[in-house]
Amino acid sequence: MADSATQRYYSAPCPGCGAPVEFKSAQSIYAVCPYCQSTIVREGEVLKRIGKMAEVFEDYSPLQLGASGSMPFDGKQVPFMLVGRAQYKGEQGSWNEWNAFLPDGSLATLSEDNGNFVFTRGAPLGREVPAADRFRVGMSTAVGGKQFSVSTNLTASMVAAQGELPQLSKLGEPFTVVELRSDDGEVLTIDYGTTPPQVQRGFAVKIEALQMKGLKDGASVKDEKSRQFNCPNCGAPVKVELSTTQSCTCPSCKSIIDLSTGIGGEMRSAAQDEPVAPLIALGSIGDFEGAKWQVVGFQHRMGVEPGDDEWFGWDEYLLYHAKRGFIFLVDSTDGWSLVRPATGAPKYNRGATSTSYLGTNYKLQYSYNAETNYVLGEFYWPVQSGQTTFNSDFESSSGKGILSREEGKGEVTWSHGERLDAKAVADAFKMGDKLNKFRREDAAPVISTKGIGCGTVILFLVVIFVILIILSTCSGSSGSSGSRSSGGSYGGYSSGGGHK
Repeated sequence: MADSATQRYYSAPCPGCGAPVEFKSAQSIYAVCPYCQSTIVREGEVLKRIGKMAEVFEDYSPLQLGASGSMPFDGKQVPFMLVGRAQYKGEQGSWNEWNAFLPDGSLATLSEDNGNFVFTRGAPLGREVPAADRFRVGMSTAVGGKQFSVSTNLTASMVAAQGELPQLSKLGEPFTVVELRSDDGEVLTIDYGTTPPQVQRGFAVKIEALQMKGLKDGASVKDEKSRQFNCPNCGAPVKVELSTTQSCTCPSCKSIIDLSTGIGGEMRSAAQDEPVAPLIALGSIGDFEGAKWQVVGFQHRMGVEPGDDEWFGWDEYLLYHAKRGFIFLVDSTDGWSLVRPATGAPKYNRGATSTSYLGTNYKLQYSYNAETNYVLGEFYWPVQSGQTTFNSDFESSSGKGILSREEGKGEVTWSHGERLDAKAVADAFKMGDKLNKFRREDAAPVISTKGIGCGTVILFLVVIFVILIILSTCSGSSGSSGSRSSGGSYGGYSSGGGHK
């Protein structure tokens, strides 16, 4: 992308090694020398070396410095070029924030977010930025007359950087990041790593929509040689299939391996117990929404309602498509569903019995504590056995649409989708011959058209006899009423997938 005619381009020798250091944007105050990794601050026409920056770790992002594209702003496509990157590590994993140079000389930010991307630009908050602890996860607040929900409040630190940077957080020093989302998908982030805090507003985008050029070769798939390593627990060879993978499991010992800081000597692993065999094998291809999706991850989760002691379980399959990203196929005893993380956040107060999203109303069905018990395959977030969340599941009036809320440490995630018929799931994976294994409690019982056998009649009479005994016993008590005593006794629920 050509520089803007009104934008002054600046280049000077690095104070550390003499190599040329370039500044394309007037907003860029800092830069990292690509040769000696010196951190440089620009003061007028003078460059000063203020330290040495840690090298970025290889996270297999499809993006790289110099890549260009265009994004929609105010009804038109605005070209941009990536000129800088900062890598951050937080409680939920690592992420990149790329500095995008615009024709007017300003900078925008392209963040890699859960396998998707969020484009934001600096924006005024309209009032003094509140202290970070004022933003409680799940609360609602108005910004410029628009309602937002606080989805994230976590601690992070910058671990590496390259290229041009408008501001610079201290390397390794923790700071707070707050993220708010609206019901129409707008994203607002507040970065407390600088003084004053930086405020950015934007929206989620698909990388295909950015019409990017200059991406790394094999942007959506890993380089097999560079992504093959030995398990830190048992030493067996492990292959990572996706460029966005942040954690995976060893195919031999099933240990969970954390890849959020790259592949190296500090790679951590955690052993797992109680293996669960997935019904759909990893690597299987399923046809959904007119596209072919590959099963890359599997997790088994357990839930229990507050105050109850009966647990229930369900399975979640992580599906991947090179251009469409990730979706979740959820298998619970009350049926199958296909869901994806929501870009926005419905208008909702914790404890409410209803909400709405994208024009559809949803009614609360269940609320429960959830825990991840077993995982297999690859995930775009650092999954761990024993991770816990508080979930609330909602259902549309038609009974087909589902909306789920997951609240974890410092974060709330919403996801939405639709229920699927068991036959549709079996057929999607060409497993129609095993349809009985896919049937769940959502399917009505099948009654034979050839008549009822003697055994069925006897069983029916026994059931009637037992019911009569129960009724006669209950009639002697007063003031009591029948009620559902346990969510677990009715089988599992669909988490709907707040999957981070």
